[in-house]
Amino acid sequence: MNDAQISWPPGYEILPRRSSLPPDVIEAFRNVPTAHASDCMGRCVGAIGLSALHGHSPMCGIAVTVRTRPGDNLMIHKALEIAEAGDVLVIDGGGALNQAVFGGQMRATAMSKGLAGVVVDGAVRDLVELAAGGLACFAKGVNHRGPSKDGPGEINVPVSCAAMVVNPGDLILGDPDGVICIPAADAAALLPLVREHALKEERMMKAIAEGKTDPDQFNAILRRKGIPESALHTR
Repeated sequence: MNDAQISWPPGYEILPRRSSLPPDVIEAFRNVPTAHASDCMGRCVGAIGLSALHGHSPMCGIAVTVRTRPGDNLMIHKALEIAEAGDVLVIDGGGALNQAVFGGQMRATAMSKGLAGVVVDGAVRDLVELAAGGLACFAKGVNHRGPSKDGPGEINVPVSCAAMVVNPGDLILGDPDGVICIPAADAAALLPLVREHALKEERMMKAIAEGKTDPDQFNAILRRKGIPESALHTR
């Protein structure tokens, strides 16, 4: 019986892991800053309100998605079974902060499987363990109150995580600036853009250091807005 023929109880669905990105494409994004990807994707996508709780090491991997009832982590445990080495668990917990849905024991499980990280639109706990590193962790908040394990929930379905749409199999990047999702279908085409963006940033920083920036760069924009010329040269 295939997935389309299964009769799921209300609120539950467990679908297979998806991955269509070649390993070399994933590897190429490993050191791409989230800010560069964000700039090349229009500057209006990515997660909002998440904090890096593991230190400063970057995160890059394929998304295994979970939608769970706020304060419940039954399906997160199941998703940990499905996830593979290098994956990122992306959890839509509804942004609820009243109960933690991920903590030290789950971190140990994720590390034993070689996961790249976890992104939680909700609360986590055992902050000292998470802060020790070894597993990237981005979350909306921290709460010592533990979760229930009753469900419902869904695995490998489209989710909304901290205002970021994520489909299973998408590429997830994370660093101290935040988390961004690159749709799997767009990753290969985005790669040369982020590489060129990095070179552009290098040229700009060099010009700043050498005092060779264009003094009229922003005045040109203000002129187009109708700002009087006399106001552009006041000190």
